[in-house]
Amino acid sequence: METDSVQKKLAVLIDADNAQPSIVEGLFSEIAKYGIASVKRIYGDWTRPNLKNWKDSLLEHSIQPMQQFSYTYGKNATDSSLIIDAMDLLYSEPLDGFCIVSSDSDFTRLSSRIRESGRKVYGFGELKTPKPFIAACDKFIYTENLRKEEDIVDTVAESPMQAPGKWDTNRLKGDSKLVKMLRDAVEDSAEESGWAFLGNVGSNLVQKQPDFDPRNYGYKKMWDIFRAIDLFDIDEVRADNSSNNRLIYVKDKKSDGK
Repeated sequence: METDSVQKKLAVLIDADNAQPSIVEGLFSEIAKYGIASVKRIYGDWTRPNLKNWKDSLLEHSIQPMQQFSYTYGKNATDSSLIIDAMDLLYSEPLDGFCIVSSDSDFTRLSSRIRESGRKVYGFGELKTPKPFIAACDKFIYTENLRKEEDIVDTVAESPMQAPGKWDTNRLKGDSKLVKMLRDAVEDSAEESGWAFLGNVGSNLVQKQPDFDPRNYGYKKMWDIFRAIDLFDIDEVRADNSSNNRLIYVKDKKSDGK
């Protein structure tokens, strides 16, 4: 959870055409890590039968449906409506950030513009989400990680993380991109001793790659993936003599010549 996140007011804007009701519970649990969902709106043509499955989720989570008729076949008026509302909110409401829920690259420029204003952008979309939209967000969370296990279906996507299940040590070590990313983050965050505070390492990873998430590899916590990959020394330090509050530090084994 981010520092002082309880004070942050967020607008949650959902593209109903590019999101599934099965993610809603996990979505708002995830958003609660970053702040309070002060504005909750979902956009679509609610006269169309393909959106009827959203009804129960909207009522349960108090999400305001925003009606947008499809004026011309093949043109996505929903995207335009969401973008216009986002810009109105940007200038009219004291918000700290926006959560954009869609796998559509049309929101890339919107995300960049919001960040230019000094607000945070949290993106939520499927593994198929185009890279430009992901890169335009401060942090991007794949919605496959938010679904209940019984709702998860096999997803075909151009991603090295599309295979389900937990990655074992050999598979983690065999991903050269992941290994380099972790080592670079530790090196950039390390003190002269070579030890790096895990919280700083995590922040460094997300700054460089907004969609980095241990859950992409089947692990819940950052600590878990560092332990599983077995390339780093790990040290736990009690904070304020409390057994319940521990600070975790990591160090690349290569730095010790191991």
